[in-house]
This record gives sequence, structure tokens and C-alpha cells, in this order.
Amino acid sequence: GTLASPEEIEKFIESIPPDVPVIIDEAYVEYLEEPADLLRHVRSGTHPNLILMRTFSKIYGLAGLRIGYGMADPEIIGALERIRQPFNVNLVAQKAALAALDDHDYLDKSRSINFEGLNQLARGLADLDIPFEKSYCNFILARLGDASQAFVELQKSGIITRPMAGYKLPEWLRISVGTPEQNARCLEALGRIR
Repeated sequence: GTLASPEEIEKFIESIPPDVPVIIDEAYVEYLEEPADLLRHVRSGTHPNLILMRTFSKIYGLAGLRIGYGMADPEIIGALERIRQPFNVNLVAQKAALAALDDHDYLDKSRSINFEGLNQLARGLADLDIPFEKSYCNFILARLGDASQAFVELQKSGIITRPMAGYKLPEWLRISVGTPEQNARCLEALGRIR
């Protein structure tokens, strides 16, 4: 959930030779107030090796439809079109994605609710003296010592988190932002097991 600055991202893109593909996963870009504008590189053709990927699974809430999209140089898109499986996205998912792109009010509301939820979780974790990383997406990382045990204990209370040992962060849990009530319930349970 951390954030690289637009300047750092630009510097990285500039440092890559033009014959090496650069794939940037922008799954959480809609949560940012001022995201780096990488699409201008695709539009202008200045970096034909740049591929941007986005999803409807996060802020748009369409995870079950398994739909996303990519933006790249027409030559790269053409190569991908030649190898993709036919009918890889169903019509319902396509229609839902197109409707989501036009629903700016929903996007703004989702961003606002998420921002409030992150603040609620951050305040609660701070009150419990649980270290955490500032987040720019829809989850927060909390350092709980034995995160695998905390994961099990939280599950007993019906709270599902994600242990991060697979990412070489065995002391950390990923806690997704929920409703204010869900966030409060999670913080209460963390207080009990702490």
C-alpha cells in the first residue's frame, strides 16, 4: 500500500532500455488524489515499451467479474490480441465495466469511504500501539509480531485478514478497509488478542 512518487516512477521508466518491456500495474491508481500520469507516454508514443494494466476489481468493486484492461503501444496491443484466448471476457463483465467507467459519483464515493476507513484503521492501530504502514490503497499493513497466530485468532472472530509471510513479511497482516462497523470490529478484536 505504499506509494512511489511520480518523479520516482518517471525516473524508473526513463532508466529502462527501449527494448525492455515495462509493465506497470495500476490496480490502485483510482485511490490516489494525484496519480502519476503515465498514460501520456502511451498516447504520445514516447515509451512504446510501456504497458499499463488496470482492474475493475478494486475501487469499482467488480472483483467477481474478473475484468481489467491494458493500455500500450498499438504494436504491443496487436501482439497481445493475436495470442489471447477468444471470448476471454463475457458480455456481462464488459457491460458492467463500461457502466462503471461512466459512474463518476460511485468512484468518488468509493474513494471517500476508503479514505475514511483507512483513517479509522490508522487511528485505531495507533491507539493500540500496533505499528502500521501508511497506505494509499484499500488495505493497511499492521505489524503484529506473530502475524500467523493473529490471523488464526481473528478468524475465530469471523474476521478475515491476509498474513504476509508469503511476501517475506511474517510479522505483518494485510487488513482490508471495510465499513465503519467492520473496521471497528476488527480493531476491537485486535485489542483483545494484542
